[in-house]
Amino acid sequence: MSIQQTDVLYTAVATAENGRDGRVATDDGRLDVVVNPPKEMGGSGEGTNPEQLFAAGYSACFQGALGVVARQAAADISGSTVTAKVGIGKNDDGFGLIVEISAHLPGVDTETAKELLEKAHQVCPYSKATRGNITVTLV
Repeated sequence: MSIQQTDVLYTAVATAENGRDGRVATDDGRLDVVVNPPKEMGGSGEGTNPEQLFAAGYSACFQGALGVVARQAAADISGSTVTAKVGIGKNDDGFGLIVEISAHLPGVDTETAKELLEKAHQVCPYSKATRGNITVTLV
């Protein structure tokens, strides 16, 4: 279900200069990075790239969602980590993305961890935004 503008609690603002081979900065100056295509795509690979930025945002958001569902389930996920791998490749329309989400939950058994990941995937805003648009695999 979509939210309305009146429901927005926070809006992030970032501006890119020169696309994938330039600079991206937020309006508050907290993020200001050089972006370059990775070497695998013919770039210099010297700066970060949109896929790394998306992976960073997705992993952080998913970790937050995991915390919410873990609290609801009274599961201790202390010391946990979430890793997002974002791949880019050619598709019929030019390029597309694929994501793999993995989590390390040291204090949780395998079955509980799987259930928590599935539940987090249902509530994470990034997961909701990508659902039906790109392949996201939980491992």
